[in-house]
Amino acid sequence: MTDTATHRTLDVPGATIAYDVRGPLPTTDGQPPLVLIGQPMDATGFGTLASHFGDRTVVTYDPRGLGRSTRDDGQTVHDPRVQADDLHALVGALGAGPVDLFGSSGGAVTALAWVAAFPQDVRTLVAHEPPLIGVLDDADEARAAFARVDAAYQAHGWGAGMAAFIALTSWQGPFPAGFLTELPDPAQFGLPAQDDGSRDDPLLSGASGPVTAYAPDVAALRAASTRVVPAAGIESEGIITWRTTHALADLLGTQVAVFPSNHGGFLGDEYGMPGQPEAFAARLREVLAAG
Repeated sequence: MTDTATHRTLDVPGATIAYDVRGPLPTTDGQPPLVLIGQPMDATGFGTLASHFGDRTVVTYDPRGLGRSTRDDGQTVHDPRVQADDLHALVGALGAGPVDLFGSSGGAVTALAWVAAFPQDVRTLVAHEPPLIGVLDDADEARAAFARVDAAYQAHGWGAGMAAFIALTSWQGPFPAGFLTELPDPAQFGLPAQDDGSRDDPLLSGASGPVTAYAPDVAALRAASTRVVPAAGIESEGIITWRTTHALADLLGTQVAVFPSNHGGFLGDEYGMPGQPEAFAARLREVLAAG
C-alpha cells in the first residue's frame, strides 16, 4: 500500500478540519482505519509512524485551530469535548467506523472524551501518556506547577516558559509544594532567554488548559464497547504522564501497556527529537492485535 497521503477537509460547526488519508476507503484488508491523533501536535508529527503501517489505511488530522485546520467559533482554547465532536464527524465523513485509535499526549485526552461520548466510533483506543492532572494524588501541587509554567511564559516569554515546562515534565515522582517557585534558567536547556513578545504558543499560553483539566468519564469508559488501553513509554517511568497513565489504568481496572522510548517515542525526525518509531510501531501493532 502506498504511503502517499490524500489531503481532505471537513466543515464542522465553528471550524474546517484538515485531515489526511493514507490508503483506500473503504479499506480492502478487513481492518478498520487506524486513526492517529495528537494535541497540541498536528498531523505533521505522525508521518514516520504512519509509514510503518503501509499495509493499513491510516488517518491523521489537525485539531481545530492548529496546523491547517481553521476555526471561526470565536474560541482559542483546545477543548477535548469539542474535538471529540469533530472526530465523530470525521469518522462519519469517512464512512469507515468503528476505527482503531492511537492518541498521544493531549490527543489521548481527546480520545478518552471521544470514546466516552461516541463509543460506537472506536474499536480499540491506545491512550498514550494522557496528561490528566486530576487523577493524581498530588493533583493540587501539579495544577499549581502548571500554573507557574503559564505564568513564566506570560511574564518572560517562550524560553522561560519552555524551560519551566521541561522542568515540570521531567520531574520524577510527586511534586513538592512550591515546585517551580524558583524558575530554571532557560540557558541550561539551550533555550533563548530573550522575550520575542509573542504569547500564542498552544502549549504554554493556557490554550491547552482544558486538556490537562479534563476529568475522564470513568463510568462511561468502563461501560463502553471500546477496548481502552492506557499506554506509556518505558523511558517515561516516574514522570507526570507515566503517573497519570497508571492512575487512569487503576480507575479503569486495567493494565498499562508499556511501549519503547519516551513521550514522543513514535517520532522520527519530524522535530529533531527522534524516538524509536520502528519498535514503537511494532508494539502498537501487538497491542492492537491483542484485542
